[in-house]
Amino acid sequence: MTVGFAFCGSFCTYNQVFPVLEKLAAEHTVIPIFSEASSKTDSRFGTAIDFLSRTEKICGMKPCTKLSQVEPIGPKKLLDILVIAPCTGNTLAKLSHSIADGPVTMAAKSHLRNGRPIVLAVSTNDALAGAAENIGKLLARKHYYFVPFRQDDWQKKPTSLVADFSLIPQTMESALQGQQIQPILLPGKP
Repeated sequence: MTVGFAFCGSFCTYNQVFPVLEKLAAEHTVIPIFSEASSKTDSRFGTAIDFLSRTEKICGMKPCTKLSQVEPIGPKKLLDILVIAPCTGNTLAKLSHSIADGPVTMAAKSHLRNGRPIVLAVSTNDALAGAAENIGKLLARKHYYFVPFRQDDWQKKPTSLVADFSLIPQTMESALQGQQIQPILLPGKP
């Protein structure tokens, strides 16, 4: 199976996402994709070049960081499934409004033309505020599947949600069968 694995800019979750990427790359061909922000932004969680290099080492290929690199995904039917992890509020908004102005959203648009699944692993501080509408729209759309999520710190960040990234493989299995893994809403921190 060929998996597209797209990173967006929720850098604080990368340490949870990389072990999942390693597991998937050990079992499948993984084509890595980075949003413009994730491919260029250094943060207190690490540098862009380190994240890109680590991903290349895991997947055995350089991550796609340009529109021209991901546009052929649909016409050439390159992917069986696309995972977006972490999927930020910005990306949720663009996907819900069919905006394809960067590598991740273009990969999704191109992949959707084949009616194949997209798995979203949400990580956003405004999921239960401004991003709630976009989550709702995508939950109601064909071919989008959500990794189960929970409030990550309801006292300090009451509108924030984060996916349980360890459930990406199980969510992929369900998505490939056309089903949303359940339950979507998880109890508080494990």
